[in-house]
Amino acid sequence: MGETEMKKLSLVIPAYNESKIILDTLAAVTAELSRLTEDWEVLIVDDGSTDDMAALVKGCGDPHVRLTGYQPNHGKGRAVRTGMLEAEGEIILCTDADLAYGTAVFADLLERLENTGADLAIGSRRLSKDGYRDYPPLRLLASKCFGLVVRVLSGLKYDTQCGIKGYRREAAKRIFSQCTNDGFAFDFEVLMTADAMKMKVEQIPVSIVNHRESKVNVLRDSARMFRDIFHIRRAVRRRMEGK
Repeated sequence: MGETEMKKLSLVIPAYNESKIILDTLAAVTAELSRLTEDWEVLIVDDGSTDDMAALVKGCGDPHVRLTGYQPNHGKGRAVRTGMLEAEGEIILCTDADLAYGTAVFADLLERLENTGADLAIGSRRLSKDGYRDYPPLRLLASKCFGLVVRVLSGLKYDTQCGIKGYRREAAKRIFSQCTNDGFAFDFEVLMTADAMKMKVEQIPVSIVNHRESKVNVLRDSARMFRDIFHIRRAVRRRMEGK
């Protein structure tokens, strides 16, 4: 993909108390984005951090990097929604601060969006033979169970909780202007909304390349996510019926 063919690209990274890794993350993503295009931005969304992450981002010295956010902490869903609605790119990517899927996947998402005309391109661990490699057993079980419930309740065939996604600007603004979930189930709301809007979604195989201890409490957060998907399914249907 040549630089002259690229429109402005945004990368949204939700972050909470990531002072230990944020500068390394910025170094990695800025190197990759500058390789892909001259016209890009990184938007770090501070989800009510209590460490010095915001100061580190502000002091990084790269004019391509922007900081936004709020206090107090509200959750990953709120952070991603904030970033998506503030992003300026024609293509908007989103990934987690730990870069679990690496940075090479950015080019894969862009290529899939460009070649298929899709509204969204999303990662799927299910499509990769190494997608769940080295997952702790409890997290793997929770992920598999959640995926099964999602498929049964919604009919969605996607790996909804995979943390790497790309959107065309118009699609991102339409979807996230409708979303309200602040928690980890926000991905489910995003893809249910895209499905209800008849958007075209493409999937690419991905696998974890950077492992770290998860901030998710498997028992507590899984229970909350299961509860949320029932509310989300009902809310999205009502929202679409009201149009």
